[in-house]
Amino acid sequence: QVQLAESGGGSVQAGGSLRLSCAASGVTGTNTCMGWFRQVLGKEREKVASIYSRSGSTYLSDSVKGRFTISQDNAKNTLYLQMNNLKPEDTAMYYCALRWGPVCSGSGYNFWGQGTQVTVSS
Repeated sequence: QVQLAESGGGSVQAGGSLRLSCAASGVTGTNTCMGWFRQVLGKEREKVASIYSRSGSTYLSDSVKGRFTISQDNAKNTLYLQMNNLKPEDTAMYYCALRWGPVCSGSGYNFWGQGTQVTVSS
């Protein structure tokens, strides 16, 4: 059974940085896509970033490109999201997700974490 556990959220001022972590358990192999999504209450979930574990190929949404970096440590089964130059509009609940296979596009992920809150004040 795959389980995902996010950590690292918190409250920062605009311009600050946070690093989110997602510890994955029950995952075998590297033919997986892992992603970060965020959601504000009452709004649609937004895909922020994804990475194909086998190749390391990444995707970043236009809204975070140049400020966020997605990475992974396959040995530790941990996914990261380094967030720099945070803006108030980055405030959201951030979720880690995983899907099997090499197609990382879209939001059809099989497993989701509980989320970690990020709040950016101006």
